[in-house]
Amino acid sequence: MLEKWKLEGMQALITGGTKGIGQAIAQEMLNLGAKVFIVARNADQIKECIQAWNDQGFEANGCAADIATTKGRKALFKILGDKWERLDILVNNVGTNIRKKAVEYSDEQYLSIINTNMHSSFAMCREAFPMLKKSDQGSVVNVLSVAGLTHLRTGAPYGMTKAAGHQLTRNLAVEWAPDNIRVNAIAPWYTKTPLVKNLLKDEAYTADILARTPMGRIADAHEVASVAAFLCMQSASYVTGQCIAVDGGFTINGF
Repeated sequence: MLEKWKLEGMQALITGGTKGIGQAIAQEMLNLGAKVFIVARNADQIKECIQAWNDQGFEANGCAADIATTKGRKALFKILGDKWERLDILVNNVGTNIRKKAVEYSDEQYLSIINTNMHSSFAMCREAFPMLKKSDQGSVVNVLSVAGLTHLRTGAPYGMTKAAGHQLTRNLAVEWAPDNIRVNAIAPWYTKTPLVKNLLKDEAYTADILARTPMGRIADAHEVASVAAFLCMQSASYVTGQCIAVDGGFTINGF
């Protein structure tokens, strides 16, 4: 029975796995017995993370690639395919943002956000599908945001991409269910990561965040990671097409 609450022997690919939520998810899955392969653009950071995990006795690997590009994705799956025949878990965590008012974005900035946050997730799912199908217990977790569920000050393009991620999750959950691939999502609220570190230095802004969060605090990355890991366990074997808001109650907080 306890095996249902572990990821023993499962093989997980995690994008953006060198810092923040992605790194926390990788650590959580390693702790639960998974083998992890991370991808990010910075080769030095990948090497550092892998060395730290290997020193702890975990089986971790990775490569540097820009998965927002076709070339980067092809290179990643060539390396991954040479190493693993199957893939049990795909975590689409890579994301970016430029905070501006809608009329202030250049076309290049807008397309960069769309490509990195939305198109790359769709493309990663398609590239991973043959390996996930071989698993017979495949699981995809899309790391989204409450910005895809309600208005935030993060900017319209960011919210658009996260909302699209929710619908991608629903569509693939239905389309891939006959292949025994489950597709779910998590939607974090503000979390203690390098991405928002500077924002949280603004005491007034942080006070606004806390005032709208029933639990009255900022999430730790491991609290988000544990939900992602749960969705990949056999304990969640009948859960698909769902998005869990990891938000301390933010999205249900009315007046």
